[in-house]
Amino acid sequence: MSFLEKYQNIISQSINNFIPDGEPSELYEPMKYILHLGGKRLRPVILLMAYNLFREDIEKAIKPALGIEFFHNFSLIHDDIMDQAPLRRNKKTVHVKYNENTAILSGDALFVKSFQMLEDLEPSLFKPCFELFSKTALEVCEGQQYDMNFETRKEISFEEYIHMITGKTAVLCACAIKMGAIIAKTDKENSDNLYEFGKYLGIAFQLMDDYLDVFGNERMVGKKHAGDIYENKKTILFFLALKRGDEKQIEKLNYWFSIKDDSDTKVNEVINIFKELEVDKMCLELVDSYTNLAKEYLNKVKVSSEKKQSFFELIDYLLLRES
Repeated sequence: MSFLEKYQNIISQSINNFIPDGEPSELYEPMKYILHLGGKRLRPVILLMAYNLFREDIEKAIKPALGIEFFHNFSLIHDDIMDQAPLRRNKKTVHVKYNENTAILSGDALFVKSFQMLEDLEPSLFKPCFELFSKTALEVCEGQQYDMNFETRKEISFEEYIHMITGKTAVLCACAIKMGAIIAKTDKENSDNLYEFGKYLGIAFQLMDDYLDVFGNERMVGKKHAGDIYENKKTILFFLALKRGDEKQIEKLNYWFSIKDDSDTKVNEVINIFKELEVDKMCLELVDSYTNLAKEYLNKVKVSSEKKQSFFELIDYLLLRES
């Protein structure tokens, strides 16, 4: 998609201009490493796209977009340590390539750099952007803590799970798109509707990630196949299975998610239960439901349908990923 490549190229080139650098190299090299792993650059891209809904010049929005990307990569470094994940985008995770202490400190430095990217905003824009960003940063940390809490809890409601992924994943998408709207100086109604659009898109995106972790192509997804099962991470697939399973199936699921077992037997047993209960289909239905909610809020934004077309194309691109 040409419009997506345009924004991705802007972000990639700008990262090269503003990438953290200096001494000690042991601090900065891991930061460069994760930023150069690439990825879709979804969050900074949607900030620039939101800005362009209302204004043509894009320079003012580039550094804040980088701030969002720096923050996202900070969170990835720390999440990978907590999950003991070996791969990120088909490459070694930072703590595996270097070591855990270096990864923690480099992640912390990226966190600081992310807020520094807002420093050039004019005062009338700095305050609302800073407040939105700091609120979001705390919500992301809360979401991560809920995620860890769920690993040891036997019963979690669907609502609790959605609340967790809203904090862990969706609010940063919502923050990015609303920040782009704020910097473009559109009205509050537009920026609020774009926030809700970004939130529901983020939820749908995370649900699709849950699905792809188990039922996706490892090469395309860029992570270890069924890593969530190996790590006993209770995703939407697990909760849907608990809701639909009989006593024997639930007992099996709880057993496999209570032990550390890196064998294929565990993964195959769990996937078989998921397939028996058709939770893969249920998950995709939920993706569709939250995608439709996102579209409803996008339709409320007061710009022409032509200008919003790229957002509808982005939705299809993100949520029709190869499985």
